[in-house]
Amino acid sequence: MTRSRMVAACVLSFVVGAGAMWAQQQAQSATRREPQFENDHVRAWKSIIMPRQPLSQHRHDHGRALIALTDGQLKVVDQDGKALTTYNWERGKAYWLDADPPGQTHADVNDTPRPIEVIVVELKKDRQSAEFPSPIR
Repeated sequence: MTRSRMVAACVLSFVVGAGAMWAQQQAQSATRREPQFENDHVRAWKSIIMPRQPLSQHRHDHGRALIALTDGQLKVVDQDGKALTTYNWERGKAYWLDADPPGQTHADVNDTPRPIEVIVVELKKDRQSAEFPSPIR
């Protein structure tokens, strides 16, 4: 291999490696959901809400437990940006959130200077259905 080809190969390797590192850093600095666990009964994920990068509009059809991994204030807004509620999470505390009202969507907004991280465990079978009626008492 000639010297110029070796230099070109080294430069190309450096550029590709730097590009991969940049892409990874960008992904780490974005608001996101990271799946953690799922089975027939629950779905769990980690949400990381970066400052001024809201989670997109979504809804929850099931109740869920939330465990705050960081302190933070999270504002929940409707599609018009109107605040529905504000939560003040305390690191290490667990919270219960009911299913969203029918037809309602929301976005989670972090107006603080630090990322907010939570683990969410959503129940898949928290509602009674005709298939599984409530027991007669």
